Amino acid sequence: MTGARPRPVSVVLAGGGTAGHIEPALAVADSLRDLDVDVRITALGTERGLETTLVPQRGYPLELIPPVPMPRKLTRQLFGLPARVRQSVKQTRAVLDRVEADVIVGFGGYVSLPAYLAAGPGILRRRRRIPIVVHEANATAGLANKVGARRAARVLTAFPDSGLPNGEQVGIPVRAAITSLDRKALRAEARDHFGLDPDAPTLLVFGGSQGARSLNEAVSAAAGELAKAGIGVLHAHGPKNTITVSRANDGPAYMAVPYLSRMDLAYAAADAVVCRSGAMTVAEVSAVGLPAVYVPLPHGNGEQELNAKPVVAAGGGIIAHDSELTRDYIIDHVIPLLTNPGRLTEMSAAAAGAGHRSAAAEVAKIVMDVARGNIA
Repeated sequence: MTGARPRPVSVVLAGGGTAGHIEPALAVADSLRDLDVDVRITALGTERGLETTLVPQRGYPLELIPPVPMPRKLTRQLFGLPARVRQSVKQTRAVLDRVEADVIVGFGGYVSLPAYLAAGPGILRRRRRIPIVVHEANATAGLANKVGARRAARVLTAFPDSGLPNGEQVGIPVRAAITSLDRKALRAEARDHFGLDPDAPTLLVFGGSQGARSLNEAVSAAAGELAKAGIGVLHAHGPKNTITVSRANDGPAYMAVPYLSRMDLAYAAADAVVCRSGAMTVAEVSAVGLPAVYVPLPHGNGEQELNAKPVVAAGGGIIAHDSELTRDYIIDHVIPLLTNPGRLTEMSAAAAGAGHRSAAAEVAKIVMDVARGNIA
């Protein structure tokens, strides 16, 4: 008589709020299923995050918990568990018990904090600890991951010095549709999909899901010069923005769209990109080997510039500060890049070399090792 089949490993992913947290989590989820088709995956999120759309679209169950406001500094108030934190932790703990979580994988942000706090034993009742794997995608760690890293089984980072103890650099998990992309093989289909010139050097422009005004204004203002130089443009300006493109009727097409739902085709269509330098953007752009002009957000703690620096140092990109990105900058720097095939080839190889195509698979293996060690 054979024994009962062991239950599947149960993994809880905490990475809601923005695409920069959600996409790495979903890439790891896909790789976990590649490793073990029976693995049980549960995503945590809140009703106000992008996860309410992105997670169900990828076929994973989503459990909603109350959002936790993030204090700017690590203070005693964080551990005082005020009412909102206490309620979120309570509901998160109920989810962990219900799905019999074997490991929690946190990607930072306001969904991860209650998961980290809920992973420990209950105050008034005996309860097993659930091991934590922390992944930090940014060059400087956020508060939630600083909390999680204090008792994490493994701490994984995208950069060598994120400020987390015992960090292991693995890169940023990127979905297989991007890491396996053959831009050259897909180019004709991609350009046909967007109505682009099949042969012209092509510039891709995007500023995140909501667009970026400075990118929109600078590139659209140079539309005439781009056309005269024989350069096509695919420009995602954001669903709440509009742009005016003034150019002659001749020359390659300038295709302006609110949003790009097929980023794989957008990357395949392009020869170079002008974009922000959020961690996920840099990871994807470098993974597909696209030369890039990275334009970090002009506010905050300078994190976006830090995200781009390794790729730029390798020769795969250029950093342009927001204040210097003008029509003249596009004419003086971007057009010469797009019309220099040799430089594009060199930068493409450098960008691909700086990327971490295997990060999702590596993180998934670590997660399964931690989970199985917990079960054992």
